[in-house]
Amino acid sequence: MTPGQPATPPAPAPVSERGHGHHRATPWPEARALAARAGAGAAADRPPVRVPLGQALGRTLAEPLRALTDLPSFDSSAMDGWAVAGPGPWTVREESVLAGHSGAAALASGEAVRIATGARVPAGATAVVRTEHSRTGPAAGPVLLHPLLEVVPGQDIRPRGQECRTGDELLPAGSLVGPAVLGLAAAAGYDEIAVPARPRVEVLVLGDELLTAGLPHEGLIRDALGPMLGPWLTALGAEVLATRRIGDDAEALYEAVTTSAAELVVTTGGTAAGPVDHVHRVLDKAGATLLVDGVKVRPGHPMLLARLDAGRHLVGLPGNPLAAVSGLLTLAAPLLAALTTRPSAPTPPGGTAPPSAPTAPAETVPPSAPTAPGEPLAAPLRDGVQGHPHDTRLVPVVHRDGLVVPLHYNGPAMLRGIAAADAMAVVPPGGAEPGRRVELLALPWPTEPQAATATPVSPPAPAQGACFT
Repeated sequence: MTPGQPATPPAPAPVSERGHGHHRATPWPEARALAARAGAGAAADRPPVRVPLGQALGRTLAEPLRALTDLPSFDSSAMDGWAVAGPGPWTVREESVLAGHSGAAALASGEAVRIATGARVPAGATAVVRTEHSRTGPAAGPVLLHPLLEVVPGQDIRPRGQECRTGDELLPAGSLVGPAVLGLAAAAGYDEIAVPARPRVEVLVLGDELLTAGLPHEGLIRDALGPMLGPWLTALGAEVLATRRIGDDAEALYEAVTTSAAELVVTTGGTAAGPVDHVHRVLDKAGATLLVDGVKVRPGHPMLLARLDAGRHLVGLPGNPLAAVSGLLTLAAPLLAALTTRPSAPTPPGGTAPPSAPTAPAETVPPSAPTAPGEPLAAPLRDGVQGHPHDTRLVPVVHRDGLVVPLHYNGPAMLRGIAAADAMAVVPPGGAEPGRRVELLALPWPTEPQAATATPVSPPAPAQGACFT
């Protein structure tokens, strides 16, 4: 190795060759970058699909959007008025040129014809004179058109190809498809556009203690993750094939994982080392490769990411609801973002950036779009947040007057805080004082500012006894 050259990190080991536990956990920024790289690697072999314009909103361009025609495709009038040829005054022809109709006969010098906005300019026309900038007369004899202002050759004519020529790149691959992009694609001649195929995802809910209906009783609890994960993953751009309940059955889990048609399998619970935590053993038996085995984040540290085979991955989420949300934002969101070429996780210090969309020339930069799920923002804290001594914390917050306020119900088994949240704040190890600017993870749906009394906020954090797991 050349002196000063960084060592190449070793390839991830199969599950059977690795232990698991917090001492092997991956730092939170690195885990997100690893998930993004895993998704980018799988995306390279996924062919795009072509969808009608009406189904493309919110997706990304899988290839550059190139003009299929000149825009405009013919010389057209930019105003209601008169198409004129040569210097005035002009003899008015008794006809009108309308948008969507066949063009008028060529104009001879000294002639004028009434024209509507968007209509094809007749051959021979040298300018369009706006109605309000002209007068006609006399009342008897040939009607003449007189200009009220100086007429400049070419005025109020949109020349063919003014916006683009056939084959010009209008937007680069990776651009988010918003309403304006749909309009541009339609104007440029498209009926369908190429977008990345939605990643196929299957959710496997583990645990014998889960109820699907009714009130909790006799040690049984309601399954909160089954109803939540499918819609959340759909909001992240996935096609959710199914949400299946497996229970604590290792053989059933192995069968489900190895036969799934999904590109991403998401499991809930079973990622620790308890007597019915089967995920590691199932991955070992399936010959999977662990990419992330625990993350230094609270809640949710026993999450994991494994490569099942070429192009297929598994994200193992903890069973506690908010801990599972932490796993979604840490591992599933950046992996799916890379699969769908959406903006992804930031690069950690010393890490390798995931592939990004090519930069467009200044004149083809795509319009601004809402922040993609999982893309980092930042804002100052109104209240301080107690930190874990060694791990990152993810805490639900709401926006208040330019600040973010941590919500009180942020324990690993709680959903009350995240249900009212605008974002998740990334609190570094050791905590954050009031006024500190912290990274925010956007949630994959529109949020509205909460009323000041809508959600209790964190009281001053006690010195001891905070629940992080």
